[in-house]
Amino acid sequence: MRLTQRLLVGSLALVGLLVVAVVAIAGGRLRGRLVEEQRQALTKEARYVAAQWRPGIDPDSLADVAGRIFEHRVTLVAPDGAVIGDSEFEPAELARLENHRVRPEIVAAQRLGEGSASRRSSSAGDEELYVAHRGAHGFTRVSVPTARVEDAVRGAQRDVLLAGALGLVGALLLAYLFARSVSRPVEELRDVARTIAAGDLTARPALTAPGEIGDLATALHQMTEQLGARLEALRRDEELMTALVESLHQGIVALTERGVVARMNDHARALFGVSAPVPFAADLLPRHTLLRQAIDAALEGRGTDFAELDVGGRTLALTARPLHGGGVVLSLLDLTELRRLEQVRRDFVANVSHELRTPLTVVSGFAETLDDDELPPEDRRRFLSTIRANAARMQRIVDDLLDLSRIESGRWEPDPAVVELEPVVADVLDSSRLLAAPRRLRLAATLEASTAYVDPTALRQVLTNLVENAVRYTTAGEVVVRSERAPGGVWLHVRDTGIGIPAEHLGRIFERFYRVDPARSRAEGGTGLGLAIVKHLVEAHGGRVQATSEVGVGTCVSVWLPDG
Repeated sequence: MRLTQRLLVGSLALVGLLVVAVVAIAGGRLRGRLVEEQRQALTKEARYVAAQWRPGIDPDSLADVAGRIFEHRVTLVAPDGAVIGDSEFEPAELARLENHRVRPEIVAAQRLGEGSASRRSSSAGDEELYVAHRGAHGFTRVSVPTARVEDAVRGAQRDVLLAGALGLVGALLLAYLFARSVSRPVEELRDVARTIAAGDLTARPALTAPGEIGDLATALHQMTEQLGARLEALRRDEELMTALVESLHQGIVALTERGVVARMNDHARALFGVSAPVPFAADLLPRHTLLRQAIDAALEGRGTDFAELDVGGRTLALTARPLHGGGVVLSLLDLTELRRLEQVRRDFVANVSHELRTPLTVVSGFAETLDDDELPPEDRRRFLSTIRANAARMQRIVDDLLDLSRIESGRWEPDPAVVELEPVVADVLDSSRLLAAPRRLRLAATLEASTAYVDPTALRQVLTNLVENAVRYTTAGEVVVRSERAPGGVWLHVRDTGIGIPAEHLGRIFERFYRVDPARSRAEGGTGLGLAIVKHLVEAHGGRVQATSEVGVGTCVSVWLPDG
């Protein structure tokens, strides 16, 4: 007998077994599944109504509108259990309804946030399924009669029983003739197919079955081989695509035609501050007008080449492209650092121009004055001294700019070695005594740590800048250099008893040309670049610099240098 005939008989026998199983257990499971699906649907509706329940909205009107939309009964219950809105009752009838505080679904929602119950309605008079959700202003409850569920279950049971009875009569007459010859290979193919469907592509059917079953086994074997190869190729392509997207220094976001985020790389998550796993609704993306407009335009087929938006304190360049067949791809480039550097460049040009304008004006003005042949010799010498002082000031500014440029550009690299601190600190203090003498300042050192692992030239420049800076802003008292050993390195502190720095300026004193008191700084001969040079020299060693200060008490600048 051909395979088609044997499979017909075997299928009829299988139908008989399935009918018995379905009639025995399917009714209860179908009922439970339908009820559960209905409960889930009602839960979503209750959540939606709760989300729409806001201050100023009439509860009964909201219940009526929601009832018409969902075609279910919607009830709004106050926290004390009073019914304040119902889609099936007029406002005048609400006061006559029972208090719902002890209803099972309300009690469960009060305790767990959501609750459900199946019972006979005292107001509607029929068996209903209730689902309640606790919201910010009370409870939202959605209900539906369970009669339709029972009708569906009974109808399904009747249909299955009728079909099973008809099929079973014919199947039982012929099943015993073909069971032995068909059951074993069919069961084997069934088991192999189930294993493959579960994801185990190493399963293979036996290729020794007779007739068409053997052909089916061969086809299943070949299909499994091809399926395994294609799945492996897809897996490699997916891994490659994921690696490419994640390696980009750009944020990439892909949305479906329904506006659902289907893919988002880590860089985009960091820029947008989103941690939800995909897929998720585009509403979770930042609510920025330009972003929403770009997404909407791309969904309509119009791309956005460039849009600059500020999100979470960062400046982003946005490009939106529509996808063939629907969907959108967003590309995000972080321009924050670029814009910061542009601002730094503008500030730098402005500061350099400002710093050089004054000495250039002085030099030009006094040089013109020197053209006067009748100028007294003492005035001529005084003017020449002023010109030399301002020329020296410009030279210091240029030298510091060159040093700072060389350090920042990476053309200078430290050559650290173990350096004895005592002779270096002594030389720096000696070179600063001439500047400190008119102020009668005491220069001292307390060296608890005797050595540091640092570039000797850089160490001398760091200490010189810090000590001279401390002397310039100290009119009485002392300037002390102190060293101490710390885990993994050495701290160098330069403390003074000067005028101090207000707290709002402490975070910016290491910027180029930043001055707390510009007029005083220029009068003292500072270039405004010393602390910036210190910061870059220390960071080039892998260290860090910090400052503490109190107005009228003094300032302490601390440098930490690592040990190798």
